[in-house]
Amino acid sequence: MKTWLNVPSDSDFSIYNLPFGIFDTGDGQPRAGMAIGDHIVDLVAAAEHGLFGKKRFYKKLFAQPVLNEFIALGKPTTNRIRRRVQTWLCLPDTPEHASQILADRRSARMHLPVRIGDYTDFYSSIEHATNVGKMFRPDNPLLPNWRWIPVGYHGRSSSIVVDGTPIRRPHGQILPPGQDTPVFSASRRMDFELEMAFIVGKETALGETIPVEKAEEYIFGLVLFNDWSARDIQRWEYVPLGPFLGKNFGSSISPWIVTLEALKPFRVKGPKQNPAPLDYLRTTGSRNYDIELEVGLSPQNSNETVICHSNMRYLYWSMAQQLAHHTVNGCNIKVGDMMASGTISGPTKDSFGSMLELSWSGQQPIQLQDGSTRTFIQDGDTITMRGWAQKGDVRVGFGQVGGTVLG
Repeated sequence: MKTWLNVPSDSDFSIYNLPFGIFDTGDGQPRAGMAIGDHIVDLVAAAEHGLFGKKRFYKKLFAQPVLNEFIALGKPTTNRIRRRVQTWLCLPDTPEHASQILADRRSARMHLPVRIGDYTDFYSSIEHATNVGKMFRPDNPLLPNWRWIPVGYHGRSSSIVVDGTPIRRPHGQILPPGQDTPVFSASRRMDFELEMAFIVGKETALGETIPVEKAEEYIFGLVLFNDWSARDIQRWEYVPLGPFLGKNFGSSISPWIVTLEALKPFRVKGPKQNPAPLDYLRTTGSRNYDIELEVGLSPQNSNETVICHSNMRYLYWSMAQQLAHHTVNGCNIKVGDMMASGTISGPTKDSFGSMLELSWSGQQPIQLQDGSTRTFIQDGDTITMRGWAQKGDVRVGFGQVGGTVLG
């Protein structure tokens, strides 16, 4: 496809992508848009100029500060809007009103794209689960249930924030090494977790289940996800009920939702599952995605060091399996619900998706470009995650999700 708009060849937001987000231009009016190169297609302005028909309906719809109502219309409608914008951008010449419809993406302010009702975090990378298990259970790193079910826990949706939002170092109880009594302290083991998350695009009723082969009909699109973690607080609290204060102080997402339709060319088969899953989790075809991922760490007033390269294709449990398992008991889901993958680690040390693994629980410090080292995240450090898929000249990316840790 060719567009009359100048789009850098290395842009995540190519004509093949066109992700959806919520932005404003300093006018205090958050509204829906689609990213293309260094620009945003203002969907309110596009509706005003008759791009979609039903002018009043779409103007009101796209003027909402979240995308939930739009997504709830269903994929036939959301895909039609995406194709209509794609066609407009591929006209032979610059169309009339283009200057009124396009906004500068680089100066726009981004918002959370959806109202997140519920959030679930999975634990779907076998490399990550094995690495963490080796640190605490060397003789039995994977618990008996791990290869049978997509393990997950219910997280805190209210503390999910958009790219660029600072994260305050949490306080809580930790158990210092060699002691029997916990202390109240700021976390000394602040970490990131490199994840992807999907946005639910279709509701179910309480008691309804989603067959694994139809799960993707209920997934609107994906974002990058950083599940900030306080490892020392987490380690003390997680027995017997799992993560709590070590996780719910903040999670960060990228602002642009990349649709499954844009990611279709990058579908791949996931790892071989052994033993074979139970029938309700068995899938056919390619259910994973070849999405390159990287994490950069920038100390305060210093340059970034890329400390991790991973890929979404490493996930043992696919999104379809995660959603099928989530609803097999009749749990209902709603538009805007978010489900994260869990840390995505690969088979080599440079592909480990957390500081816990990269520094092997603090035993192997990471060397940064400025000569400093890290075992965990220090105050003033900025963590930036990026993700993209590319096949030949076709590039579909997520931009970034970044956040600075404050003391």
